[in-house]
Formats: sequence, structure tokens, C-alpha cells
Amino acid sequence: MLEVTGNLWDFWEKGEWVCITTNGTVKKDGSCVMGRGVAKQAALKFPKLPFELGKGLREHENIPMVFGQYQVITFPVKHNWWERADLELIKESAEIIARSFPSKDNHKVYMVRPGCGNGGLRWADVKPVIEKLLGDNFIVVEKNT
Repeated sequence: MLEVTGNLWDFWEKGEWVCITTNGTVKKDGSCVMGRGVAKQAALKFPKLPFELGKGLREHENIPMVFGQYQVITFPVKHNWWERADLELIKESAEIIARSFPSKDNHKVYMVRPGCGNGGLRWADVKPVIEKLLGDNFIVVEKNT
């Protein structure tokens, strides 16, 4: 796992894959709650994504999902949108994503610090859990200030 400073969506615009942090809450209309942070940015960029993710959550539960048409991977950090991020869920998500995008495949995946924005966790607590799971093809983007 590497770290850089920048804007996640700048990497996406250059054709790279991005990982967005998500939760497992599906609304009555069938869409996933994507109301804050990078999830909200993705929902604004891809208006069908909340409904596609909602369908995926109903069929497969709260696990990482790949949306190739957008070059987006979901990274569940919460079970419900109103909760703090769950470090065990973050670990499980990182394990699944690492298996899906092994470093030997040369796919770069850019992501924010999972659980550290609206999830309320500290990077100092999350980083040691995921850095041993994610290869150097995973790049954590810290926002420019």
C-alpha cells in the first residue's frame, strides 16, 4: 500500500480505478445511502450507482463490489450509514479487495483513507490493519488541503 496527496477523482479522470467507501443501508426506493464523502461524490458523478449498489446489497449483502462500467470498487466501512466505521468490516473489505485486485495484475486502485472521514476512525488505527493486506497497487489518497 502506498500513500499520495491529491484528489481521488483526478486519478479516475486519468483512467485509473477508484475505491469508494460505502455502507450497507438500502433505502425504500432501492438505492444505497450515499449521502456523504466520497460516496456522495460518486453518486453525483454516476446517478445510477446508488440503485445498482442497492441491488447488489440486497443480492450479496455488504461486501465489496466492482462496477466496471464506472471503474469503481466499493469498500464497505459501515453496516448502517449512521454508525461509526467498523474496523473489522474494513479489514474484511480490504482482504476481499486485495484478492480481487492482486498486485501481480498491475491494476492500480486509488482510494481514500477508509473509515477516517465520516466514519470517525483515526488513520493511525486503520492504517496498520490494512497496510499488511493491500499490495503496492493500492494507493491511499490524502486530500490536498
